[in-house]
Amino acid sequence: MEIYYMYTKRRKEFGRHARFDDEPAEVVSDIRPEPELKADYIERNPVTTTVQVAPELSEHEANTQQISYAATGFAHTEGGWPKDIDCTEAEHVIRYRKKVEKDEDYIKTINILGGQVEDLIKQNNAIDIYEEYFAGAVADHSSEQPFAKTLTVFRDPSAIKRSASYISWNPDVNNRKCAIAYSILGFQQQPEGMSKSSYIWDVNNPNKPDFEMKGPSQLCCVNYNPKDTNILSGGMYNGQICYWDIRKGHTPVDSSPIEKSHRDPCYDMAWLQSKTGTECTSVSTDGYVYWWDTRRLGEPVEDLMLKEKNSDTVMGAVSLEYESIAGPTKFMIGTEQGTVLMCNRKAKNPQDRIGTAYHGHHGPVYSLERNPFFPKYFMSIGDWSARVWMEDIRTPIMTTRYHGTYLTGGTWSPTRPGVFFTIKADGELDVWDYYYKQNDPTLSVKVTDRALTSFNIQDTGRLVTVGASDGSATLMELCEGLSTMQPNEKSSINQMFERETKREKNLETRQKEMKNAAKKAAMTSRDDNASGDSEEAMAEVEKGFFDIIKTGMKFDDISPLDMPSPEGAEDY
Repeated sequence: MEIYYMYTKRRKEFGRHARFDDEPAEVVSDIRPEPELKADYIERNPVTTTVQVAPELSEHEANTQQISYAATGFAHTEGGWPKDIDCTEAEHVIRYRKKVEKDEDYIKTINILGGQVEDLIKQNNAIDIYEEYFAGAVADHSSEQPFAKTLTVFRDPSAIKRSASYISWNPDVNNRKCAIAYSILGFQQQPEGMSKSSYIWDVNNPNKPDFEMKGPSQLCCVNYNPKDTNILSGGMYNGQICYWDIRKGHTPVDSSPIEKSHRDPCYDMAWLQSKTGTECTSVSTDGYVYWWDTRRLGEPVEDLMLKEKNSDTVMGAVSLEYESIAGPTKFMIGTEQGTVLMCNRKAKNPQDRIGTAYHGHHGPVYSLERNPFFPKYFMSIGDWSARVWMEDIRTPIMTTRYHGTYLTGGTWSPTRPGVFFTIKADGELDVWDYYYKQNDPTLSVKVTDRALTSFNIQDTGRLVTVGASDGSATLMELCEGLSTMQPNEKSSINQMFERETKREKNLETRQKEMKNAAKKAAMTSRDDNASGDSEEAMAEVEKGFFDIIKTGMKFDDISPLDMPSPEGAEDY
C-alpha cells in the first residue's frame, strides 16, 4: 500500500490557531438554604471557618531512601536476526528479507500498521507540532535578582584532607564530569600515609568518584585533552608530567623521568593545538617552560628559561594561558613576582621568545585568561585585585577595587563577554558583570568558611565548580541571567574596552610628554647655571685686574703664583 500526500500550502499556514472571544459572566451554580434540614443540626456559637476553592490537605514529611546510581554499559549489536543468519553478510540478509516478505502474516501486519501510520500523518498535516510560537524572542533578565544555587559538594574521600588545587571540566558538555586534583602544597607539610590519588567526578552521581587517578606524587594540575576526552594530563608535586587514559586503568600510561622534569612542583599545564593532539606544555616555579609530546615523555621537546629582556633574574611561573585563537605559538605566563610575560615559541630571534612584560600585581599571578570573545584582552588575578589588560599597552585598562583578602583565582564566562568570576581566601565567590556594573560585584556568594583554592566553569556557562582548602568542591548552578548573553552585550563590551584602551593610550602619551618636558627643563636649568658661574668668574678677574692698575703695580713685580685667583676660576 502506497501512502502519498502532496503539500499545497506554505509551511507557516499549517495548523489551526486558537481564537479567543469575550463572553459575559454566567452563573455556574446557585445553592439555596433548605429549612427542612435545619432540625438535623444544632447551632455552634462562636464559629471560625475558612473557605477555599482547593481541597484542604494535611502536611506530612517522609524521609526517602537515598539511591546511588551506577553507570554501566554493554556492547550492543544489531538484533532480531536468527542464529543461523549473519547480519554482517549482505547475501544472508537479502535472502532472509525476501523469505520474510513472502510470508502472509508479514503482509497482513504491514497493512494494519499502514493504516495507523496514515492516521498519524493526517494529524501531523492538520496540526504543526513543531511550530515555535515565540521564535526570535529574547528574554530580558536585567530586572531579576542574580543568584546561584548549590547543587552538590564533592568531598575528598581520603582520610587526610587535601586542598582541591585544580579543576578541569570535560570538554564534552553532554558528559558532565570534572576532574579535580588534590594536593597539599605547603612546604614539608605532607603527613605520612597521605593519599596521592585524584579523582574524576560525575555530576549525576556525586556520592562517590567516577574514576581514580593514581600517580607517583601529588597531582597539582590536571587537564582534559580537547581532542580525546578519555585522555588527561597532569603535573606532579615532584615536577613530573604524566598522562592517563581512562580506558587503560588507574595508573599513568607514561610519565617523564624525574631527572628530565621540573625541579619544583608543576603548577599549570595546557594542551597545544597540533595535528596529533599529543603536544602539551607545562610551567613551574623553577623558572622553566617545557614542551612535551605524550607519545615520548623521555625528555622535553623544547624548553624556555623565563627571563625578562635585559635582565638576569629568573622568574618562577605560577599560571599559564594558552588560546589557539590568539595564535598557535603564543602563550602568556603569570609569575611569582607579579609580572605577566607575553611569549612566542616560534619567534624570529631566540631572545625575542619572551616579549612584553606587564607589571602591576604585588604578588603571584594565580590566574590568567584571555577573553573568549575578544582575545586581545586578557585578565590577570593576583594580590587583592583583578586587572584587565590589552596586549598593546603595558598598563591595565580596567582594575577592580582592592579587596580586604587575597584573590586566589577566577576566569571569564564562556557565554557572556562582560562577566567574570573571582574567588577569595575568605571563602567568597564574586561574580562581576561589567555590562551592568563596574565598581562592585553583581553577586557575592559565601561558599564556605575555608579559603577557596580553585575554580572552573563548564562551557555552557551554567555550572561552576569551586574548590576549597579542606578538599571540598562545591558545584553551583548560575541563574539564566548570568549565563545568557544579553541583547547588544557583545558590541557594548567591545566599545567599553576600546574606550578604556584609548583613554589609557592618551594617558601614556601624556605621561611621556611630561617626562620629556621635565628632562628638557632640567637640561636648560643646568646650562643656565653654567653660564651664570662663568659670568661671575669673569667679573672677579676683571675686578682684580683693575685693582692692580689702581695701586700702580706692574705685572713684572708680581709672580704669577702670587696673583689672587677668583673663586671658581680654576674650573675654567
